[in-house]
Parts: sequence; C-alpha cells; structure tokens
Amino acid sequence: MTNSTTEFIIRPGRLEDLPGCYYVCMKTGNYGDDGEPFYREDPDALGRIFVGPYLTFEPELSLVLEDAEGICGYAFGALDSRRFYERYEREWRPQLCTQFPEPQGDPTTWTRVQQVYYWYHHPDYFCPEPYEDYPSHLHIDLLVRAQGRGFGRRMMEMVMAKLRERGSPGAHLGVSALNTRAQGFYRKLGFQELARVGEGRDACIYMGKSLRA
Repeated sequence: MTNSTTEFIIRPGRLEDLPGCYYVCMKTGNYGDDGEPFYREDPDALGRIFVGPYLTFEPELSLVLEDAEGICGYAFGALDSRRFYERYEREWRPQLCTQFPEPQGDPTTWTRVQQVYYWYHHPDYFCPEPYEDYPSHLHIDLLVRAQGRGFGRRMMEMVMAKLRERGSPGAHLGVSALNTRAQGFYRKLGFQELARVGEGRDACIYMGKSLRA
C-alpha cells in the first residue's frame, strides 16, 4: 500500500530501510531537534533502540516516508508492548551489550552516546496503566523537510488503523517532557496523558489513546 502527495510517498517499512531510518532517528534525537552534533561518534546509537527492533520484529506495523532525497520519516507500532519487550530482551539486547560495554565513571561526565550505551544495559520497559486498555505502543519521527505537511498525522492514523484491525483496544507512546511540540501534536491526535516518570531532562510523559470503535 502506498499513499503519495506531490513528491512524498508513504510505504511499508523494510529491513533495507534501516540505514535511512537510523539517520532520521539521529537527526531528531535531540528532544525532537537535530541530534547530529551529539551523536557524531556513533550516529546509529539511538536507532539501535528506537528503529531496529521495530523493522525487525514488527515490519507489518512499520511505515516509511520517502521523497526524492530519501527516507525522511517513519512511524512504528508494536501490537503487544510486553511481548515486544520480551523479544527485545531475548533477541536484541544481548548483542548490544556485547558490542557496546557499559560506560563507567561519573554519569554526569558521559556523552550522549555513552548515555545511550547505558540504556542498552539498563533498558526501560515501562508501560503505563491500565495496560489492558493501552497495550500497543507507537513511535514516530520526521525530518524537518517533511514536517508541517500532514504526513505525521496520516502515518499515525494508518498505524493505529493497523493496530485496530489486529484487535488492539488502545495505544500509548512516550514523549520527552522537553518536547512540547510533539506533545501538542499527540494531543491533537486524541492522546491524553497517562503518567509522568523521571525528573529534569530525563522526564518522560506517557500518553494514551483508545482505539475502540
């Protein structure tokens, strides 16, 4: 299934999209802004958590936005978050921990990349309650050139439709407390705050939306 407007195309994600999607993840990795200055030593650091497992484990719930310059956005879904994280723990995380040692020393001196390596070894599998109402979860990022054109809304609605077809009663997502722009976008889609965890720059807001008819 494809859906196009002018030069942009929304299409199913594929494993060969990993490099392009990793790049989008890095370029949006500073709380929604360009993360390249912080991840030059390892541009794929974030993507190994927020991109790779989705294209690998649930490609049927993965969408990619592409234009003449290449991949410029994605939207991913996981039908059952707890099962997704169980598979991530078994099949994905061990290799990360082997390849990227846990950083040592004072965490306040760590680079952003070192912080991500710490996440490899200490993953966050938090799911907001009531879980039975919001078992699925979503993740989306768009490059600047693709923003403000309605693609984000369209892709989210397409993934939520796929989740609904598979019987999901609702979905949640996490967003940095610093990313107020994304919070506003999700509220316009009908998401409401379910929980807040963490403090300061690490604070995360979890939002949920019912998918029941």
